[in-house]
Amino acid sequence: MRALVVEPLDIVRPEWEEGYRRLEATRDDPQLYRRLLEQVEVLTDELRKRVGTTFTLAELARAYRDAERWTRIAIEERAPRPGWATTLSVAEDAAFHLYQRGAVDYRP
Repeated sequence: MRALVVEPLDIVRPEWEEGYRRLEATRDDPQLYRRLLEQVEVLTDELRKRVGTTFTLAELARAYRDAERWTRIAIEERAPRPGWATTLSVAEDAAFHLYQRGAVDYRP
């Protein structure tokens, strides 16, 4: 059985933070900001299903490894708006950034 390689937290956490910064940078465009917040909400719901409400940062990082696949499906099914594919990476990273705060081992 092949071992699952987890992205080092020192790599993924800055990605998540950058996604959150990019989300916040869209506040000047209310329509885009609302669309991104809707996507973040959908992805946060998916994270609750995938990692639960009691989790570690390592478990969250494991969910991030295949996030590109499942986040695309979740947004297609629950928040499809014109242009959603172009904002998916921002919403994805912002959702992980916000969700990590609930990790039992979270430290800023």
